[in-house]
This record gives sequence, C-alpha cells and structure tokens, in this order.
Amino acid sequence: MKFFNKVKNYPRLGLILLAFIAFVALGLPDGLLGVGWPSIRNDFFIPLDAIGMLLFTSVAGYMTSSFLNGFLLSKVGVGRVLAASCLLTGFALIGYTFAPQWWVMVALGVFAGLGAGAIDAGLNTYVAAHFGEGLMQWLHASWGVGITLGPIIMTLGLTNADTWRFGYRVVGIFQIVLAVCFVLTLGMWRKNNQPVESNPQKRLTEYKTPLGETLRHPQVWLSVLLFFLYVGAETSLGTWTYTLLTESRGVDKALAGFFAGSYWFTFTVGRIIAGLIANKIGVNKLVKGGLMGALLGAGLLIWNPFVLANVIAVGIIGLSIAPIFPAMMSGTKIRVGDHFAGNTIGMQMTATGLGTAVIPSLMGVLARRVSLEIIPVFLLAVYAGLLGIYMLTIKVKKPEISSTPVPISRN
Repeated sequence: MKFFNKVKNYPRLGLILLAFIAFVALGLPDGLLGVGWPSIRNDFFIPLDAIGMLLFTSVAGYMTSSFLNGFLLSKVGVGRVLAASCLLTGFALIGYTFAPQWWVMVALGVFAGLGAGAIDAGLNTYVAAHFGEGLMQWLHASWGVGITLGPIIMTLGLTNADTWRFGYRVVGIFQIVLAVCFVLTLGMWRKNNQPVESNPQKRLTEYKTPLGETLRHPQVWLSVLLFFLYVGAETSLGTWTYTLLTESRGVDKALAGFFAGSYWFTFTVGRIIAGLIANKIGVNKLVKGGLMGALLGAGLLIWNPFVLANVIAVGIIGLSIAPIFPAMMSGTKIRVGDHFAGNTIGMQMTATGLGTAVIPSLMGVLARRVSLEIIPVFLLAVYAGLLGIYMLTIKVKKPEISSTPVPISRN
C-alpha cells in the first residue's frame, strides 16, 4: 500500500517541482535588467533615468493581472492561466531583443508584466491553498535562485556574445518551454483541484471586513508603507548595483556582474536559512535584525574602502534583507489585527508594485542629476526609515473594529 500511495503522489510532486521551476523563471528577468541596463541605454541612446519608463509599464501590467487573479483562476483554471502567462512573458522578452526603438521595448513591458503578475499571483494562491506554509517558503526561495542566475546569464551574454539581447532571448525561450510544460500537465492541475464546495482557496480570506473600514486606520497605512519602502529598496540595489560599479567606480564588467549576482545569491541563501529558524526567533527579531544588517551593508557600500568591499557590502545587504518580506507578511495580523489582515495584505501587495516602480526610478533621477554615488546614500536612508516605521507599527495599538465581522473559516 505504501508503494501505491507514493505512486499516487507522483503527479502532486510533479506539480510542486513545476511550480518551483516557474518561480525560478519568474526571477530570471528581474536579474537581467540591472546588468543589462548600461548596454540597453547605450543601444537606444537614452538617459540613465529612462529605466523608470520600463519599470512603470511592466509594473502596470503586473498589478493588473495580479488584481484579476481570482477572476482568471475561477474562469479559466490555474493550469491554463500559467501556460498562457508563461507564453506571453516569453514572447515579450524575446520581443525586447527585436525592438527597433526604445518606446517599443517600453510597450512590450506591459505584456511582460501581465505574464509575470499572473504567474506570481496564480502560483502563490495555488500553493497556499493546496500545500501550505512550508512549501510557500521554498517557492519564494526558488524566485531567489532565478534572480541570482539572471545577472550571470546577462554577464555571459555581454562578455561572450557582446550583446544584452542574448540574456533576454535565453530567458524568453525558457519561458516558452515552460508554457509547453504547463499545457502538457493541464489535466494534472485540474485533477488536483477540489470541488468548489470544499475548495481550500476559500480559507485564504478569514473575515468580510469592509475595505472602507480598513482604510480608516493609520496602522494599516503604516503597514502598507513598509512594503512600499522595502520592495523599492530591494529592487533598487539589484537594478543599480552594476551601473554604480561600472560607471562610477570603474569596476571591470565581469567582476561587477559577479558582484550583482552575489546580492541575489546571498539573498536566496538568507531566505532558505530564515525558513528554518523563523518559528524559533519570531518575525520581529527577523525584521529588526535584517534591517540592522542592511544598514551596516549600506554604510560599507558608501564607505567603499577597497574594491572587494563592494561585494562584501551587497552580500551583507542581500543576506540581511532576505527574511524581511515574508516575516512582515506573516506579521500583518500582529500589526493590524485579524479583522483587517485580509484587506491589508491585498493593499501591501499593491504597494510592492508601486515601490518597484517609484523608488528605483527616483534613484535614477537623482543619480543623473547628482551622481551615481547618491544610490547607496539613498538606500541607507530608506532602510533607516523602514526601521523607524516598523518600530512604530509594533508599538502602536492595533486598530479595533466597530462591529464584529462574520468569519468565513480559519486556515
């Protein structure tokens, strides 16, 4: 009987593996842009801060498909959504490499964002509903693997093929192959779904608290601000490290690509380790300790006493900030209370999209008008603000609800 139970679980294990690979693929494009940006802007003859245009269009697409996630899953099914999303992302990334003008690449960013948002939201929902919290940690570690490999792929393209297009073509083709895998496993995704009456996805929302009531509480907005600042800072260092090192500090391109990759490598390692110790030390210590480490790393990046200090600095930051996002997400109900947690989490995810577009773009504007050396200084200020706001959120009294909402179910 044990043997047959294992055989029955093979399709389930296959879906888990495919979900992990999909999150690796989700992280790959994010790792390409930072290393490829100097070459991209030279090819299109655009200013340093033009990266904001691409970030805004891709984030707009990402936020749109994330918002429509529930509707798409219920109408189309998770397997078809993932297959179509990977196909859309793959063609958009390959389309980057054939764009004759900058505005074409910016326009394609919408489609790349639409695909990425649907993959991200769809897999998060599916894994949370069917596999639980433990596998969710490893799912996000898979994204770290992808974003670690992205700079390496782009660096190989720049050093061996002498073009940034190589990286986007490799990742685009990988996305299309992944789409084929989702098509071939459509039956498995449908079979693993339970009937609507007992669908565990319904347990993801605990309370029917009106959104308007949630919006009235300052504690909720402070929690949303945390995610805006955190994700903006996380994306900014990944986006600007390579440009800072090559154009301001004269570091060799291959070495700078290694430095950029080390950020996401230590980030991934930190998230894996945090998943093992989170239950023992608690979310508050993870967040506060991570932010203190990030401040230390940013300070070293500003100081820059010798070349290798750069890799040490970005490595410290990557390792330190790794557990912050999942820890803050898990601590949402601690900050705002169970009644407001569901609405607040949705607002926090929207804030991550805005932070991804706004903060790196603002850094680009400042870098162009002042100096690229403003980037680590700005980063230090963001981490200091994050620490101050987080300390405020855990000290302020949780908001109280005026009327008891109707519980749906407990997860």
